[in-house]
Amino acid sequence: MIWLVTTLVVFYTARYIAQRLQNPIVNPLLISLLVIIPLLIWLKVPYETYFEQNKWINALLEPAVVALAFPLYEQLSQIRQKWKVIFSVCLIGSILSMVTGAGIAVMMGADSQLTASILPKSVTTPIAMAVAEQVGGVPSVAAIMVIIAGLFGAVLGYPLFRLLRIEAPIAKGLTMGTVSHALGTAKAAEEDFQEGAFSSLALVICGVITSILAPLLLPVIMYLFG
Repeated sequence: MIWLVTTLVVFYTARYIAQRLQNPIVNPLLISLLVIIPLLIWLKVPYETYFEQNKWINALLEPAVVALAFPLYEQLSQIRQKWKVIFSVCLIGSILSMVTGAGIAVMMGADSQLTASILPKSVTTPIAMAVAEQVGGVPSVAAIMVIIAGLFGAVLGYPLFRLLRIEAPIAKGLTMGTVSHALGTAKAAEEDFQEGAFSSLALVICGVITSILAPLLLPVIMYLFG
């Protein structure tokens, strides 16, 4: 169980550093990746071995997702009042996330398989992997793209909000959930309870929208940008 202990020590150390420095660049997940991945490569530890020893952490993802329902419940009155705005933001955000990511990939010469893998980058990992496989992509590549998109959102999201003077919790929450899924939601929940609730709502809605629209948008994107 050495890798389970190593993962916990690295993450909580990174979290302590992030809390002390209060800098968005010092993201606990980013620091953990920069430490653990080179360590695994240097020691030649197979991914299967690492995953097996950390399966208990992976198992906690399911109750963690269910726990997101509680802040949503507390925001039900606002959700009922603003459901048109919420759905519109999630729909437009999902479409733009798919079009920009896949469109740039096509213009840079990516083949259809890689483009299909990049297409669902802004939804949570299980949905992204399923969508990528459905449209002819590689699920493992899709998972990597999800992590990259999530890290960018978690690191740069709130500095951009401050730069653009965006203060509304619903705006910040929906944005984080739409473009940077679970990692963005975790960051939003750290910043403000209400923002975390709207972010988790956007995460779910955008996952459903992406699952439905991805097969329809991919050929259009390939045609327009190819």
